[in-house]
Amino acid sequence: MVEITYQMVLSTLQTAGILVGIVYYVTIMRNQQKTRELTLKAQELTLETRQAQLFMQIYGQWNTMEFGRQYEKSMRMEWTDFDDFNEKYLGDIETYTAWRMMARFFEGIGVLVQRGLIDVTLVDDLMSGETMRFWERFQPLVEEMRARLNWPQAVEWVEYLYEQVRLIAEEQHPELRQ
Repeated sequence: MVEITYQMVLSTLQTAGILVGIVYYVTIMRNQQKTRELTLKAQELTLETRQAQLFMQIYGQWNTMEFGRQYEKSMRMEWTDFDDFNEKYLGDIETYTAWRMMARFFEGIGVLVQRGLIDVTLVDDLMSGETMRFWERFQPLVEEMRARLNWPQAVEWVEYLYEQVRLIAEEQHPELRQ
């Protein structure tokens, strides 16, 4: 028969206490990890919500009658080269301003996309056609403007936005690849 001593009881209690402490510590660590994961998920959702809100503010402006008029006015401009463009539209404040407004609008979206503040797929889903149409229409003019005025960054974010949207469009519609 085994004789139970004070030392054995104490040793058993110490071992049990250590095991309880380890289980408690592991439980606490798991809970902290879950809390961190939930916090990160909440932050991601908050960021996505803010991006969507920002985009919808922009999209709200996009969907106004005035904005539509300015877009169409700029898209109906006719010119043969940079000199012809300047001759026809630099003095026509209303039409030139319509073009500048559109360029600034797409420029702003391009910067927001580049900085990760707006997901480019939102732009693609809701305004890819107009974005691509605008750049394709004005690309020759902008390239000549950059060269003539020694201004290589002119409308650079419109071009960036176009390239990002074009990549998505080509992925979704392989027949668009050139």
